[in-house]
Amino acid sequence: MIYKKYNNQNVYAQAIKRIDYVFSHFENVYLSFSGGKDSGLLLNLAIESARKAGRLPVNVLILDLEAQYNHTIDFITRMVSKKEVYAYWVCLPLQLRNAVSQYQPHWVCWDLDKKNAWVRDYPDHRSVIKDLEYFPFFKKGMEFEEFVVEFGQWFSKGKKTACLVGIRSDESYNRYRTIANFYKKRYRTKQWSTGVSENVFNFYPIYDWKTSDIWIANGKFNYDYNKIYDLMYLAGVPLSQMRLCQPYGDDQRKGLYLYKILEPETWNKIVNRVEGANFGNRYSVTNRSVFANFRMNLPKGHTYKSYAMFLLDTMPPFLKQHYMIRINKFLAYWKKHGFENDIPQAADPRLESAKKAPSWRRICKVILKNDYWCKGLSFSQNKREMQKKIDVILRLCDNYDK
Repeated sequence: MIYKKYNNQNVYAQAIKRIDYVFSHFENVYLSFSGGKDSGLLLNLAIESARKAGRLPVNVLILDLEAQYNHTIDFITRMVSKKEVYAYWVCLPLQLRNAVSQYQPHWVCWDLDKKNAWVRDYPDHRSVIKDLEYFPFFKKGMEFEEFVVEFGQWFSKGKKTACLVGIRSDESYNRYRTIANFYKKRYRTKQWSTGVSENVFNFYPIYDWKTSDIWIANGKFNYDYNKIYDLMYLAGVPLSQMRLCQPYGDDQRKGLYLYKILEPETWNKIVNRVEGANFGNRYSVTNRSVFANFRMNLPKGHTYKSYAMFLLDTMPPFLKQHYMIRINKFLAYWKKHGFENDIPQAADPRLESAKKAPSWRRICKVILKNDYWCKGLSFSQNKREMQKKIDVILRLCDNYDK
């Protein structure tokens, strides 16, 4: 178990010290900017540090996901219009997870084939990149995560390169693990760094900041920030729950309802653009058992096994096949580990939650959650498999849209 260790150091001073360190050790530096509170603060800090080091303008990567708050785009526009910033504002057709629809498990932002349904037009700014040929590595349907890695390699041009990333360890357990992992590749033993490739490293200068620190800094130094957070505050959203990630992912969909409240016009366009958005908004809030987030109700006359088979039969054929491949691997694994006849209908909920016991109830929950990669069955995203299926998924999703 890795425990957090607190001290009395000023987080602002430490962040500036870390950013100064990056600029002094790397010839190439860029910052990943989403328009959220964390990356927004980090960009303001980086401008300060770069000015001292004579390294302005700050290079910034923006992956615009099309179906975003207008307030977010307004904030991004204000920041990249500063003379201290040089932006790569990417508006290209990237493949994104859609956890609120079984018929469209992925959707493609800025898809020219769906231009009539876009949530908004391309941003009107000189830094916008919409030419599919701009990056030699790009292809339609690239995943967000894949693009980020390829961009780092492209930007580095073979030189030692640093990417500043605004993640904080108290934001989520996965982000904490990103920082605390002692087995990862690091830059000169700096725990707040991660090696992405041979010559590209991610750095997390504000990893030890709390949410309150973000807002204290914004107020004290009069930093610009995304005004959507003011609306979230007025809507009663706790500071710790304010998120701007693309809202159709497995974890982010619980915040879909905010679009309808905060930007109704944007919400109307999103419902038309992303299949299942309204369903996700309705049931992730009013009936949390629909996505098996807290409990699942077994229908009368069904066992967990028969219910799992019923759910699979209601899926589009290509999606049923995808799930069956992983479920069969899951069953084969446990057959070799003590369950020769069949896994139980249900097991101790604590063991199921810890992924230490197999059961058909676990399988049902995976299906109900639209857990596309079957993480609830201890699988993870397979990059090679994803590459083979990108074209198939895009084609099938297009067919279901028509």
